[in-house]
Amino acid sequence: MPPSVVTFRITADPPPRLDKALARDVPEEAALSRSRLARLVPDGAVRINGVVVTDVRARLGEGDAVEIALDIPEDTDMGAEPIALDVVYEDAELIVVNKPAGMVVHPAPGSPDGTLVNALLHHCGDSLSGVGGARRPGIVHRIDKDTSGLLVAAKTDRAHHGLAAQFEAHDVERHYHALCFGTPDAGDPRLRGIRGTSFEPGNVLKIQTRLARHKTDRQRQAVFWHNGRHAVTRVRAIESFGTPPVLSLLECWLETGRTHQIRVHMAHAGHGLIGDPVYGGKRKLPKGALSEAAMMAVGTFPRQALHAATLGFQHPVTGEHMRFAAEMPQDMQELCTTLRATVPLGD
Repeated sequence: MPPSVVTFRITADPPPRLDKALARDVPEEAALSRSRLARLVPDGAVRINGVVVTDVRARLGEGDAVEIALDIPEDTDMGAEPIALDVVYEDAELIVVNKPAGMVVHPAPGSPDGTLVNALLHHCGDSLSGVGGARRPGIVHRIDKDTSGLLVAAKTDRAHHGLAAQFEAHDVERHYHALCFGTPDAGDPRLRGIRGTSFEPGNVLKIQTRLARHKTDRQRQAVFWHNGRHAVTRVRAIESFGTPPVLSLLECWLETGRTHQIRVHMAHAGHGLIGDPVYGGKRKLPKGALSEAAMMAVGTFPRQALHAATLGFQHPVTGEHMRFAAEMPQDMQELCTTLRATVPLGD
């Protein structure tokens, strides 16, 4: 069986070193860290414009074609764990699950077990695709530990490659529900003054920036304008709460899918998500805008109020268009119910 190959092109203004440029532009779905890329280069696994390059200090230019050959994943000693899964759809090629908040997608330092991968290994057995690597079998994309909702995993290599190509081309439909502070509105002059924000017909807020790791906090993502990866989020307020409106239920959809993208973009726009401990910030709500019960519910919400509600893609083998929806989990529904029951709805 030949090695898997990841192909992509270098975007504008690449970093001066090969390993840094590869780490910036390699598709997230390939799950290749900079340290792993730095090991692959001397091994002759990287071709630039068809030529093997083994010097991590080599320079790349915009538009250069990159091919990275990956060895066949080694068998993993991760244990299959009988963790219950909310399976939305499954066939011989792929599986769609509704992930609960609090579940990590794949093992990592601090989360060696109890992950979605452990559950999938038990549920799918030997059929789970290994293209994602020994620690990420079957994983094509991720959602954060404390974000709930829909995720597709591949059970065969051909499904993995087909799905990964759709994610890389931004052809996958991904809509989220979120609860945020404030109400994004085209009539807000503050929003129009924030770089990277604009409004489209239907009062749809478009946020367009570049995203990369924070310069000092490597666990966070941050907005950049020249470095990082292109990121586009669209947002529409579905419902507002408070007098005056101080909270909103949002529909967010991704044109790109970067790490923490919705959370970072909403914070950049001044509408951080309720319960987000990293990007949400401390928000002091106007006195009297909410009842005491609602204030308590908002202040004690234990996670970022974000749910992957809709997932649509073309079946990588049959070509059939598939679209799945998952209702908001109980904690977000209860928060909305509390807000509706205790305060009048905003206009």
